[in-house]
Formats: sequence, structure tokens, C-alpha cells
Amino acid sequence: MVKPSPAKERTVSRDPEATREAILGAATDEFAQHGLAGARVDRIAGRAGINKRMLYYYFGQKEGLYLAVLEAAYQRIREEEHQLNLTQVEPTEAIRRLVAFTWDYYIAHPEFLSLLNTENLHRARHLKKSSRVRTWHSPFVAMIAEVLERGRKSGVFRTGVDPVQLYISIAGLSYFYLSNRYTLSTIFDRDLMTPKSRVERLSHMTDLVLGYLVRD
Repeated sequence: MVKPSPAKERTVSRDPEATREAILGAATDEFAQHGLAGARVDRIAGRAGINKRMLYYYFGQKEGLYLAVLEAAYQRIREEEHQLNLTQVEPTEAIRRLVAFTWDYYIAHPEFLSLLNTENLHRARHLKKSSRVRTWHSPFVAMIAEVLERGRKSGVFRTGVDPVQLYISIAGLSYFYLSNRYTLSTIFDRDLMTPKSRVERLSHMTDLVLGYLVRD
């Protein structure tokens, strides 16, 4: 086990918010790399520069920390999506931004995909205990619905589009490609993660989504 230095431990202990963030950062890496079953509290404490007693004080047992990591991961992506200002641009541009953001975010944050994989293996048993996650997703769905309604009223988008189904499709187009990039690259004898392949994939996904939404 990597032992935290006394000086670092004293520093973080005087700043509760910094201590909490240090634990969450270390735990995110640990759970992403090893899953829930393989993660070790000793390693998390060592990475965060604290002792286990302090970790338990902030988050309780390992499963409590794991849920906090999941909540923080969802909160980050929802907050960044909010910064896209989708309600302030014309509907087709809003959808382009959403597709591109989702693609780029998944590439930049592979730990997010790893956490999703782990929690799906557990059939969302931990996420179901969260009272916070739904409060972040409702405004996000409402934002997409607003974009779709503006597009419908202007005669650009088709009618009857479910915002939840649309987002699942957008996320799925990126998620499947990235989660299976090694097997797909091997099967098709093509490196799917070259810069050229990434650009082509984003263009393809955008065309697919807009091809469904935009009226002829």
C-alpha cells in the first residue's frame, strides 16, 4: 500500500472540500481500472494522500464511495452539456453540437465509459439508490425537448420525436463504437481510432441523426 505523507494528510484534512475531491478523483481512477469488486480502499486512500479512516468518514464503506463516484461522473457530464447552450442556437446546430460533444466527451473520458460498464454489470443496483441523478437528467431531457419543439415549429424537424430515445441513440452511436473499438478494429482490419477515422465517424453519426430528424 502507498502510504500518504503526514504533511499532505494534514493539508487535505484542513480543507474538507479538497479532501473530498481528492478522494473522488482517486476513487474514480480505481473503480474505472478495477471495477467495484477489484477496487481496493487502501489504494484509493494512498492515491488521495489520506488514511482509510478519513475516507470512511467522508463516504462510508466502499459501496458508498462507489455511488458517490457514479453521481459525480453523471454530474460532470450534465454540467458540461448545459454549457453547450443548445436552447440559444438554431435546432440543427444544437443537434450537431450535442452529437459532437457526446463523441468528444466519451473519447476524453474513458473512465466514464468504464464506470457505465461496471454499473450495468450490477444492473444499476447502486445507481437506483441515488436521489440526485434524476434531478440532473430531467432538465437535460427538457433541454433536448425544447430543441426538438423549436425544430418542429419551424418545419425543420419531423414530429413525434421522443427526446429520451433520441439521446439514447446519440449516446449509443458513440458508446458502442468506442467500447468495442479493439474488436471492431481487429474484425474489419482497420484502425478505428486514427484521427481520420474519428473525423469520419463523427460525420457519419451526425448525418445519421440529422437524416432522421430533418424533414424532406
